Amino acid sequence: MNKFCVFLTMILTSSMVFLGQASDDVLGIFGNANMDNMLDDKDIDYVKGIIDGTNTATKLSDSNLDGKINENDLDHIDQIIAGDEKELTFVDSYGKNVTVHLPIERIAITWRGQIEMLRILGIDGDRIIGVDGHVQQNKLLFPEYQDKPSLGTVWQPDTEKILSLDPDVVFLIALSGSQGSSVVDDAAKQIESAGIPVIRFWCGAANGYATIDEEIKLLGYIFDKRDNSSDFIEWRNGILNSIREKVESIPVEEKPAVYYETGSTTKNYTISFWEDYPYISLAGGRNIFENISSSSVDPEVVVQENPDIIIKETQKGGYDSNAGEIDDLRNVQEGVLKRSELLNTNAVKNNQVYVISQYIVPWGPASGCRGSFLQEVYLAKWFHPEIFEDLDPQTIHQEYLTRFQGLDYDLESMGVFVYTPLEES
Repeated sequence: MNKFCVFLTMILTSSMVFLGQASDDVLGIFGNANMDNMLDDKDIDYVKGIIDGTNTATKLSDSNLDGKINENDLDHIDQIIAGDEKELTFVDSYGKNVTVHLPIERIAITWRGQIEMLRILGIDGDRIIGVDGHVQQNKLLFPEYQDKPSLGTVWQPDTEKILSLDPDVVFLIALSGSQGSSVVDDAAKQIESAGIPVIRFWCGAANGYATIDEEIKLLGYIFDKRDNSSDFIEWRNGILNSIREKVESIPVEEKPAVYYETGSTTKNYTISFWEDYPYISLAGGRNIFENISSSSVDPEVVVQENPDIIIKETQKGGYDSNAGEIDDLRNVQEGVLKRSELLNTNAVKNNQVYVISQYIVPWGPASGCRGSFLQEVYLAKWFHPEIFEDLDPQTIHQEYLTRFQGLDYDLESMGVFVYTPLEES
């Protein structure tokens, strides 16, 4: 093996962890030779430069992963650009190289957020052959999937059932398992050993806001739905960039101190974030527990920090509720307002206690792509109502459901997701 081949092999076998971590705008498809955010003629020119000896090989130069960079890669890149490729290799959000054979007709889903991403692309539901068991618990959000076979849950994929359905590809979440277990990793190994590709994506869960653009863009290539993926990315980023540009101009002293409480309705003073939790700062607040990801917190510390705003998560509400059925969320708010130790905090004195349903946060009973941006929209409205006077979270939520999820669902008459209502804030 010559020196160039040794160098190329080192590149191709190195850890591919740039997606969702250090990738920024790199489209993680093999063939994206110049490592930018799209596959186009510039990549063909770059590979020609590698062949001519004027460009350096990159991690993604070898489009067909045969260990050589030559005319075959040029042909394959040209096919990808035209949407005519029969095989595509990319790096998923778990940092693994995945090769899929196209077109994909039989898709196995193990988390509901994956359904949302495929809906965004306009993928026909008939191509989804099985879903996670929680989908049947959300009939109004996933009406077309109620008769699909259950494939277990996000944390307990039913590999036997999955393999029996002979899928072309299986989607798993980009985590090893729940609470440090390796259950999802073990399922992935079993499925891959049967020759079936496994794609590991966040799909907006946890801090998936950082990878959702890359994932949607990748799926656009995988399913030849690039225009649809671009439409969603442009729409979502237009909303969030507008918020973040205004937040950047807000002085630190004008950003409210926020106590964000997770846990069940009956369990107080718990924080259960997924590592860093950026949504509070992105929306223009100051998280009083910004350096804590998952813990019980001391009520005395909450009082000492004197939050201007308190937000309580709840499993109550959701898409199966009627719009006027706010008693459950109101009761959650009243429970916070009545805590004797909090009576003298700014938040309670000024009635700045809000309740948000886990249905629109990044990790909840029916969360998905919507959680990666809807929560930020609501928080920005609450934190800075004057600055975001024209921001209408419900209208944004409705457009997502209608335009990108294809649902006949009217938020004027259905669904309860927040309290205090925005018109009272």
